[in-house]
Amino acid sequence: MISKEGYNYQFNPLACNECGGRCCTGESGYIWAKYAEIEAMAEFLNLSIEEFASKYLKKVKHRYSLVEKKIDEDNYACIFFDTTKAQCSIYEVRPLQCRTFPFWEQFKNDEDEVRKECPGII
Repeated sequence: MISKEGYNYQFNPLACNECGGRCCTGESGYIWAKYAEIEAMAEFLNLSIEEFASKYLKKVKHRYSLVEKKIDEDNYACIFFDTTKAQCSIYEVRPLQCRTFPFWEQFKNDEDEVRKECPGII
């Protein structure tokens, strides 16, 4: 069980095995990545930064987001979400945004929303 100060819930990471990737799919949005994370992902995939950026990033003002893929009507997934295995294909080097889920600031005062999205919330 994982807990974090300031949050009224705990997270059971074992639930990820049964979840099917609800945190990686859904409405279109942004999957933010910082330069060091971009470097790590590119290295993990044996790509140059330039190759990685042209294939997997979109610039949003002064930031970068991983691109998404449409998997259904009104349903998108991170480009690195393996829909066959229902898991992240770059898990070891996933961005901070992914590593910190479900302990996002927006869920601090909206426990109902995080419970809808994540079956691992206790």
